[in-house]
Amino acid sequence: MISRRDLPRHIAIVMDGNGRWAKARHLPRQAGHRAGIDAVRRTVRAASDMGVGWLTLFGFSSENWKRPRAEVDYLMDLLRFFIARETADLHANQVRIRILGAREGLAPDILRLIGEAETKTRDNTGLKLQIAFNYGGQQEILHAAQGLAATGATAANVSVENLSRQMWFADVPDPELLVRTSGEKRLSNFLLWQIVCSELLFVDALWPDFAADELEAAIADWRRRPGRTLPKVMV
Repeated sequence: MISRRDLPRHIAIVMDGNGRWAKARHLPRQAGHRAGIDAVRRTVRAASDMGVGWLTLFGFSSENWKRPRAEVDYLMDLLRFFIARETADLHANQVRIRILGAREGLAPDILRLIGEAETKTRDNTGLKLQIAFNYGGQQEILHAAQGLAATGATAANVSVENLSRQMWFADVPDPELLVRTSGEKRLSNFLLWQIVCSELLFVDALWPDFAADELEAAIADWRRRPGRTLPKVMV
């Protein structure tokens, strides 16, 4: 087990490969998404056990609305399932849950579940779990710019620090490590503002196969990198 003092404080993961996992097994894409939920459960438990401070998982991109309607509906149902089924266990293990992203377009019952989970776990002191859902990095930067403009800021007031305060992730340290599964080597509009100094790691494992061993290997890789970043000074 890796010592807590040698851990990145914040790990972000692009969970990719559910569809290819299912296709390789001659299963429908929905089966890959179901298996991906199991990988979420394993990864959250492993990160919590290791003592990681923040874990951000890319659950649903703002671009994912372009997928077939049946698949989008299924992904929404998976979010409902995850929050309804997992919140009690995560709460018992002191995990704090937040769903970060645009709320527009989400069904009222999903918004209610999100609110209940966030309220129930907001005072927990263990792992801080962020699920980026209906999220896009460009959209977050646009949201921040609009928020700063709404304060009446002039050009002289526009700074990295002031814009950072308007981000959805404003109170979260920037990730020291960003992992993408499935072998793809792109960011897919994820945390574009926050990863300016992050170490990037692209692994071949498909997301449904990701487990504690893969997470430990990713952290070990980060530890070996001489340019690994220090935690952000909060603004």
